[in-house]
Amino acid sequence: MPNRLAKETSPYLRQHAENPVDWYPWGEEALAEAKRTGKPILLSVGYSACHWCHVMAHESFADASIASLMNELFVNVKVDREERPDIDQIYQTAQAMLTQRTGGWPLTMFLTPEQVPFFGGTYFPSTSRYGMPAFPDLIQRVREFYDTHPDEIREQNERVAAALARTQPRSHGESELTGAPLDLAFEQLADSWDMENGGMQGAPKFPHAETIEFLLRLHAREPRSDRGKRALEMATLAL
Repeated sequence: MPNRLAKETSPYLRQHAENPVDWYPWGEEALAEAKRTGKPILLSVGYSACHWCHVMAHESFADASIASLMNELFVNVKVDREERPDIDQIYQTAQAMLTQRTGGWPLTMFLTPEQVPFFGGTYFPSTSRYGMPAFPDLIQRVREFYDTHPDEIREQNERVAAALARTQPRSHGESELTGAPLDLAFEQLADSWDMENGGMQGAPKFPHAETIEFLLRLHAREPRSDRGKRALEMATLAL
């Protein structure tokens, strides 16, 4: 029997409509259910062209025993990052804060009923491999920690919420628009770029299309400058 995602307009969400997971789309119904039951939220963000999103869906979300655990322990919410980039951006930032690692897709986040993240990651295999825990074991440990360490989670939530608030743009009245944010963005990318293997340093090597597009636009704007040439080199290597 199809789950709630069968009624969604997103093709990516509809791909998960036959999962045995009791998926909710992001919205008031899911958030109200979390508050009513006191269950934490398991948030999964992906998109149709994401290879590892489909791998995790096949390995875990289509597995009846894993889905049963998910349904028992969490309110499960699926988000299409191409439909809701705002939600993706918030929780990608939170994942980086919590784990000190770059994010990617699928994004797997665990939230309190108030939508504050307390643990997260990206792809998790259905069995322990790649140096990562098995997803069924992980979700049971996360739920156990949620139930037994409420004070620690509350304190962490306050820190994460404050940190996320600092990332939101603030209005300071009228001000002149400059290229300073773009200059800073390139400097930060250049400092963290892997000039041997391409992409950002470390793993995983998820291609971020918007980052490559930013580099190509910078090169198109100033093709003869050292910075423009470096931007093209970075983008080309990543591709």
